[in-house]
Amino acid sequence: MVVMSTAETCQIRLNSPEEALALFGPEDRYLRLIRETLGVTCVFRRDCLYIDGSAEAVGRARTVIEELQSELYRTGVLTTDFVRETLALPLVTENSGLGPDEASSGIDLFAKAKKIRPRTAGQERYVNSIRNHDLVFCSGPAGCGKTYLAVAMALNALRSDMCRKIVLVRPAVEAGEKIGFLPGDMLAKVNPFLRPLLDALNDMLPFETVRRYMEGDVIEIVPLAFMRGRTLNETFIIHDEAQNTTVTQMKMFLTRMGEGSKIVVTGDATQSDLPEGSTSGLSDAMRRLQGIEGIDMVRLTGQDIVRHRLVREIVQAYEPPKAR
Repeated sequence: MVVMSTAETCQIRLNSPEEALALFGPEDRYLRLIRETLGVTCVFRRDCLYIDGSAEAVGRARTVIEELQSELYRTGVLTTDFVRETLALPLVTENSGLGPDEASSGIDLFAKAKKIRPRTAGQERYVNSIRNHDLVFCSGPAGCGKTYLAVAMALNALRSDMCRKIVLVRPAVEAGEKIGFLPGDMLAKVNPFLRPLLDALNDMLPFETVRRYMEGDVIEIVPLAFMRGRTLNETFIIHDEAQNTTVTQMKMFLTRMGEGSKIVVTGDATQSDLPEGSTSGLSDAMRRLQGIEGIDMVRLTGQDIVRHRLVREIVQAYEPPKAR
């Protein structure tokens, strides 16, 4: 995709007629939604989409088109609900509290022209925090992109030669029900707990690339218990579902950090599956380590949820009355 823009005009070159058909939707339904919602005119000639309108509206339309292209690349399909939700999201650069030098242009991945973009102001702050700190804690509800964006930033670091390896860590804690004995070798037994991390990887990279990186030990996905005794240098480490980590486990994990490494710890303090009375290592670490140089804390909210619209409503319905 090539973008050339002036104050009130944007020209977006699409890769193929098939991409144009998928982006515009059945009978140009998605393109009409963009025109009517943003008040722009859209004309497609040959392989270029021309967008005209106010500078603000054209800029917003370009961002929406890029987000739809990214979703189309990831999933191969667009839906009317996704287009409506993308149009309803606030612009990242509006009221985000970020200066122009801090604004993110997106997260480049290995695939040609593929880029992941933060979709809310909170996500933008999260991405910039990872760029600027060696240790970042991110707490937030389901669906706000904590794990997904961290994995994207890890792949970006690998692509940019800022790390030699990616290690993805998750505690093997069951979510409220006992699944009993699992057959197979060690990897087969822990696979259900690590599946969300694999899903994020497979969403961003071709399956064969993921398999090659894992076989070459460039990407490693391990249960938290297997981290003891290790020192990881020049490694991008992600600790997912950290609310299910005890205080002792969190201390053990954080002290695995070696020279040239970066750690991102993600979790949702409201969804701990630890035994009753246990203190979450995530909440404890965010309290203990607050204010230390090189460490940052990011707290996402329901406004940062970018899954289906109903997820935002469900999370809000389960919040305590005072938090609503």
